[in-house]
Amino acid sequence: MTVAYWTVAGLLALFSLYGGGVKAVRSREGLRPMMAWVDGTPMPAVRAIGVIEVLGGLGLVLPPLTGIAPWLAPAAAAGFVVLQTGAIRVHLRRGDRAIALNIALVLTAAVTVWLATSRL
Repeated sequence: MTVAYWTVAGLLALFSLYGGGVKAVRSREGLRPMMAWVDGTPMPAVRAIGVIEVLGGLGLVLPPLTGIAPWLAPAAAAGFVVLQTGAIRVHLRRGDRAIALNIALVLTAAVTVWLATSRL
């Protein structure tokens, strides 16, 4: 179970650290080719989402690695389920049907929650 957790959580953490880092530092023009939704979203909100993703990625890895507050790992994974569910809603509301990546991330985060809670 430990190998499975580190594999799934590690991939989710890497994805969120990259995606969140990009949202936190790039300009609207730099984000637009990858994320059309930034046009209708205030940049402070885009930056906040980026910071939340980075913190969530760290929350998946650091608590189990250090043994400090290990309950934060399933909480971070559950946060990703909520975040990606919201992302799906935003995409669908905008008429964007390209939500396969978001669905994959919801499923990955849900599996991470399950693996993290079975480790505690």
